[in-house]
Amino acid sequence: MSGGAWTVVAVAGVTAAYALGSRRLSSTPLSSAIVFVGSGILLGPAALDLVDLRQDAAPIIALLETALALVLFTDAMTVRRRDLVTGGFLPGRLLGIGLPLSIGAGWLLAWLLLPGLTVWELALVGAILAPTDAALGGTAVSHPRVPALVRHGLNVESGLNDGMVLPFFVLFLAAIPGTHYAEEGVAGVFWRALVLSTVLGLLVGGLGGRLLQWSRARGWATGEWRQAYPLALAAASYELAVVTDGSGFIAAWAAGFAFGFALRRYRTGQVREAFDQEDPDRPAEFAENLGGLLAAISLLVFGAVLLGPALEHLNWRILLYAVLSLTLVRMLPVALSLAGSGLRLPTVAYVGWFGLRGLASVVLALLVVEEHVPGVEQLGRVVAITVGLSVLLHGVSAVALAERYGRWLGRTATTTRDLREGDPVQPEK
Repeated sequence: MSGGAWTVVAVAGVTAAYALGSRRLSSTPLSSAIVFVGSGILLGPAALDLVDLRQDAAPIIALLETALALVLFTDAMTVRRRDLVTGGFLPGRLLGIGLPLSIGAGWLLAWLLLPGLTVWELALVGAILAPTDAALGGTAVSHPRVPALVRHGLNVESGLNDGMVLPFFVLFLAAIPGTHYAEEGVAGVFWRALVLSTVLGLLVGGLGGRLLQWSRARGWATGEWRQAYPLALAAASYELAVVTDGSGFIAAWAAGFAFGFALRRYRTGQVREAFDQEDPDRPAEFAENLGGLLAAISLLVFGAVLLGPALEHLNWRILLYAVLSLTLVRMLPVALSLAGSGLRLPTVAYVGWFGLRGLASVVLALLVVEEHVPGVEQLGRVVAITVGLSVLLHGVSAVALAERYGRWLGRTATTTRDLREGDPVQPEK
């Protein structure tokens, strides 16, 4: 059997095994991210050597880019304007204040701990490790005793910050000589990658959502094909941006946002009556599930191809940066952004700790590899170790900290009126 066939068998085996025990594992510290990343390290060149795609990076990059584009599209389409205004002070503060501060803090820390990188390569480290991935949080963002305000805030932050960090990433990359973006200059990158890609995404998503509702109202499309429809829009927006030398990820994110808005804006009474037996707010359920599956497989490949080799070159500077990135670089900006919000210290600490790093950081690091940035080896190792440590520490602490935080909230609610966090959900007896 060829090496490629063994790779497929190994990945399929891990996926099937986790699927069989997924419900049982969901209430344990063994998160899906830990299972897939750990399996990747075990199956990769550092151990069994069953998964080794280093000779041809194209399949890796294609898989990760597809997963991220789908995640960006489906995350963005669930975001509503009221998420950032009415009752949405938490994600608004985390994104408007915390995210820029996190990028700056990561940049400064890299300057102190990672010698040999240029100022813009150091900035890339800060930008790459700024996005969070709530999907890896599992219990931390879904536990019933965690108040809705916190769960909602972490989910909205995760859904938006990967898209919001892309302009920083592209502009930093454009400032590094020799990259594709640098050839166009900062002005060219601004118009193509930021403005044109955003416009293309908004047009594809907005028009696509309007056409879907028009088709729904006439009963022209079957449920199966309506589920496939968002995949076509995500792919079209991504590729349109790529062929115009823009950013496919920015376009996919903008398309998802416009698609979700159009579905809600043009949801007429006729559509409700025609489809009262289905959930019209979940047209992208298949795309979400597919994106989640591809993201899980991407984590396995990440463990095999990036994290395993990075562990062989681990040094104190990289490890210290990873630890501080997950603590100081995340938690201090969160604390500053939530100052004066009325949230209690345990809530601020909980939100600050669960800034999980995941798929977006991995893909952005691989894009830097594609651009042949001079300091790419050290940069890649820093990102790999930070994401790997995040998967481990956040995964094993999610259940225990969610329970502990829920108990604190329950005790505090009995003695405090108008608790800003909201009323806790009582555990089932």
